[in-house]
Amino acid sequence: ADDYYGFQSPTGNIHCAIYSWANGAEARCDLRELTPSFTKRPAGCDLDWGAYFVVGASGKGQLACVGDTVMDPRNPVLPYGEAVSLGGISCVSAKTGITCTNAAGHGFSVAKAKQKLF
Repeated sequence: ADDYYGFQSPTGNIHCAIYSWANGAEARCDLRELTPSFTKRPAGCDLDWGAYFVVGASGKGQLACVGDTVMDPRNPVLPYGEAVSLGGISCVSAKTGITCTNAAGHGFSVAKAKQKLF
């Protein structure tokens, strides 16, 4: 990635990264603990899924099928009410979780209790 910024929620349960490269940008969040809102494995996914969410600069938010993690204890905390933006994608931290949205208004909202794609 050309630009990469990792961060975590104040509780440390949600870790995210927002990154860009020559052809676009993406935001991804991984949850340590959750009550899964999605229980059906994505088609063709042989890796980890269910606690990983991603949105690109265009298109809708998706369940990520991953073999890695963006969790890093050194990630800085994104305080409630603050946001980070890169490549047309913004992620906002709130007591209700973290929401990442692209310019078209698509993305995801994740919290321990509930996760949503839009």
